Amino acid sequence: MSTTIHPTALIDPSARLGADVRVGPYAIIEENCVIGDRCDIRAHAVICRGTIMGDSNEIGYGVVIGGDPQDYAYKGAPSRVEIGSRNRLREHVTIHRATKEGGATRVGNDNFLMGGVHLGHDVQVGSHVVMANATLLGGHVQVEDRAFLGGATLAHQHVRIGSLAITRGGTRLGKDVPPYFMAVATNQVSGLNRVGLRRAGFSPETRRAIQAAYGVIYRSGLNVGQALEELQGRFHLPEVAHLVEFIRNSKRGICRDHQGSGEDEE
Repeated sequence: MSTTIHPTALIDPSARLGADVRVGPYAIIEENCVIGDRCDIRAHAVICRGTIMGDSNEIGYGVVIGGDPQDYAYKGAPSRVEIGSRNRLREHVTIHRATKEGGATRVGNDNFLMGGVHLGHDVQVGSHVVMANATLLGGHVQVEDRAFLGGATLAHQHVRIGSLAITRGGTRLGKDVPPYFMAVATNQVSGLNRVGLRRAGFSPETRRAIQAAYGVIYRSGLNVGQALEELQGRFHLPEVAHLVEFIRNSKRGICRDHQGSGEDEE
């Protein structure tokens, strides 16, 4: 296999393409981009100036990576998008560059962004994350590893979504979603991401500890600070320690409990 570039594609001479790259009809790769080996850039995709990506990425039809941020503070400063390896970006995904000079919007490895997903400026996405169709993330949103965002999830700027958290389709977030929990409705959580925890190999004992931690945080009558102290003294698991640290570092506050929701959903 060798690099294949459709005759209608436009590639700036300063762009660097790795081995075995495919560039489809009418795709555009602007100046100073770096494209890793075995990337597949499909028809009408636009890779804007300074974008850097690793190997084996699938860039779908009409994707735009590295467009200018939708931020009044942006004055044309040089910034970029950095993408790891083995990511799948489906039709019409858009990822905006960072606002400040030298900044970067970042996407890790092995992520799956379905059609119409938008990542605003300065978003930071970990690895093994799934975002279903029409998920929209505002500027500076952070998504930790192995989170799953249901279709049409909306996240306000600076929101954080923890590792192995899941959102129901249509969830609206202005607060942080702690790791391992299921977000629903508007700024609410409803139990654990049970299926995700099992698939990730969490033992029954660890899952029970996280379930108990949920109860301490939301249903014990303690305030957040008291609940975190209780968790630190009661549990000595790295997963619970990560949960505590995530909540301690929250600036927007965490989603509230969805009372009256019945049994935790799968």
